[in-house]
Amino acid sequence: MTKLRKDAPRRYVVDGAGQRVLVGLTIAETIEFETLDNPDTLPGTDRRIDQDKPGQRWLELYAKHEQAWSAWMAETGPRREKSLTLN
Repeated sequence: MTKLRKDAPRRYVVDGAGQRVLVGLTIAETIEFETLDNPDTLPGTDRRIDQDKPGQRWLELYAKHEQAWSAWMAETGPRREKSLTLN
């Protein structure tokens, strides 16, 4: 559902426990999102049955992450731009 691009900013941070998580998600939510993001890793999935539940949960987690990511980008944007200025 998502594809990495070389120019995409990193969306992971290290949480207080030292675990790599998606901005705005817990470690459990990050693991769940990554599993849902790659349907081939879902155990025992019959692709003909109940495809809406994994897709709906993925959207919920993505929306939570995207909202936190947007807030984080707005908050850190001016600092990042200053650090990128070449003199």
